[in-house]
Amino acid sequence: MKFDTPVTTNPIDQLKVVGKPIHRIDGELKTTGKAMYAYEWHDPNTPYVYGYPVGSTIAKGRIKTMNVDAAKRAPGVLAVVTTLDVGKREKGKFNTASLFGGDEIQHYHQAIAVVVAETFEQARAAANLVKVDYAEDKGVYDLAEAMKSAVKPKDAGGAPPDTAVGDFEGAFKSAPVALDETYSTPDQSHSMMEPHASIAAWDGEEITVWTSSQMIDWWRSDLATTLGIDKEKIHLMSPFIGGGFGGKLFLRVDAVLAAFGAKAAKRPVKVALPRPFIPNNTTHRPATIQRLRIGASRDGKITAIAHESWSGDQPGGQLETAAMQTRLLYAGENRMTAMRLATLDLPEGNAMRAPGEAPGLMALEIAMDEMAEKLGMDPVHFRILNDTQVDPEKPERPFSHRDLVGCLKLGAERFGWGGRGRPGTRREGKWMIGTGVAAAFRNNLLIPSGARVRLDRQGIVTVETDMTDIGTGSYTIIAQTAAEMMGLPIDKVAVQLGDSRFPVSAGSGGQFGANCSTSGVYAACVKLREAVIERLGLNASDVAFENGAVRSGTRSVSLGEAAGPDGLVGEDKIEWEKLSESHQQSTFGAHFVEVGVDVATGETRIRRMLAVCAAGRILNPITARSQVIGAMTMGAGLALSEELAVDTSLGFFVNHDLAGYEVPVHADIPYQEVIFMNETDPMSSPMKAKGIGELGLCGVSAAIANAIYNATGVRLRNYPMTLDKLIGGLPDVA
Repeated sequence: MKFDTPVTTNPIDQLKVVGKPIHRIDGELKTTGKAMYAYEWHDPNTPYVYGYPVGSTIAKGRIKTMNVDAAKRAPGVLAVVTTLDVGKREKGKFNTASLFGGDEIQHYHQAIAVVVAETFEQARAAANLVKVDYAEDKGVYDLAEAMKSAVKPKDAGGAPPDTAVGDFEGAFKSAPVALDETYSTPDQSHSMMEPHASIAAWDGEEITVWTSSQMIDWWRSDLATTLGIDKEKIHLMSPFIGGGFGGKLFLRVDAVLAAFGAKAAKRPVKVALPRPFIPNNTTHRPATIQRLRIGASRDGKITAIAHESWSGDQPGGQLETAAMQTRLLYAGENRMTAMRLATLDLPEGNAMRAPGEAPGLMALEIAMDEMAEKLGMDPVHFRILNDTQVDPEKPERPFSHRDLVGCLKLGAERFGWGGRGRPGTRREGKWMIGTGVAAAFRNNLLIPSGARVRLDRQGIVTVETDMTDIGTGSYTIIAQTAAEMMGLPIDKVAVQLGDSRFPVSAGSGGQFGANCSTSGVYAACVKLREAVIERLGLNASDVAFENGAVRSGTRSVSLGEAAGPDGLVGEDKIEWEKLSESHQQSTFGAHFVEVGVDVATGETRIRRMLAVCAAGRILNPITARSQVIGAMTMGAGLALSEELAVDTSLGFFVNHDLAGYEVPVHADIPYQEVIFMNETDPMSSPMKAKGIGELGLCGVSAAIANAIYNATGVRLRNYPMTLDKLIGGLPDVA
């Protein structure tokens, strides 16, 4: 099915099942421990063994020799496979650094061997016996230093790294009110609960891999490349995932090590990356340094805006596209954005929830608050004043639907924004109280997505797609879509996900999973409806699917009867045409936060949070709310505590575990409220929906930063906003 014209009325608009607050259909499996995650997959008749990774202890150089004799003689050891054994391998499409193979060391904790033994403990003990001699090279590990030699990359995620409209320099120089400040965000870790884990089992020249993957087809293709085998010989399964946040978008080394280990040991092998291994071995959100310049007339209209950003990665790596949202979020005739990429020998930087917009808004939305203060204007009003309904860089291109103003106004009313005082003036005992606001923005990405739906003689519809569920509710919203399309209650729909034998879906990532995967199911259900109509010889113009039956005129036939003994199948995929080119498709929101700051210690406590989101049709308000409050929680961590500390002499992240890398805990998170705007976007998809999971994060950290300033009068521009950065500027009243 090609989606090339705005959708009008369709079966989804009935909203008998779609849009309802239905609890997760996989919830009981998860809460009772019956949902098997990658490492837990178990067949009592299969003799599983365990692999343990060995990581490089240098950040850059090459391996001269490896001595594995002691490891091979250790109790229980079945095999030791080294990176030298497998030799240099062609890396997959989506990896910057090589995962495994060859003698080159590109980053600290790069996997250089896997030890396979009868038990996990035996494998771990033997791994410590591997001896390595390196030829170490000098690396570059400090972004502040490396940015001086940063270069303009070829592209920025498919877009140009630089844009310019009008005469920014001239307009900025002549602006009556101007801001020029620099902001920074640190390296950050995904820190999902489930580690990267895989089980591999060979059957002749074919391999089955149970793993934790957000994108089944991407992993399968890249694993085939690394192993040097045909993609069709790989069966990959990932039915349940314990969080990903982008860290499991691309093939990781656990699957590779399990495959090589299983081949050598001639047994199915389980490999889970130890927690201290993950931050340095897998991917992370790279640090940024960002310069914002804004010029405005005295009445608050932006006349000039520029956003420059620097980030770093391995040679040939990924740019953190932190200036992208500034191209679209606010009006202004004279504009400039520029992004530069420095070469760093740190572990690979790549996608982490809302790549680009999350760190970009951490800077832009503080700058907007600073500008509002210079103008003597309310920050909410300043943002509303500079709203736009067209792409500011291409005024002929309107937004398909944009209600940032509605989010800001409703949020201000619900939050009680009118009672906000001047910075440093509100006190409750030892606590200085402040409130902050920030806009939220995230583009609506569209990825082709396929599905297959089967109707059996019991009237049960089974959906098959390689779509994944990373805790987002994919099982449930896909079931709701099929139920709505076929006129069934949701308990008459079964959903099977995360299997490479099923049609290729959009996968989970980039906030595109829900909208695109349900659209693929919609397309497959259209085919199934057509098959039912054809088999029964019905008049397609007056057919209705409802209450488990199909009706045309006075004739009504149950779906089970229509399926017959052999059943019926519908299969299709959604393909996106030119609507996203003629109209800019984005999601919007507003975050409001109240904090308390201890006047003596500088400790910051979040007191309440509100998110107002405009993201098309909300397919399930329960699962959507969970996505947003989870994102708000992550935003609290990014604002106040999360930072991968870089050892700039040795080139690794020092705090590479959950003891040193501090994510929010229950005590850090107060009351959270989420409001969804009542809207649809017919240009987005047949579902008239958009994404929500990353929008909930965008802007949160800046709203917290702005609230801290309102509480204390101390303006911080470097994340995380820890008390040591704040305490020196607090009022001398303790």
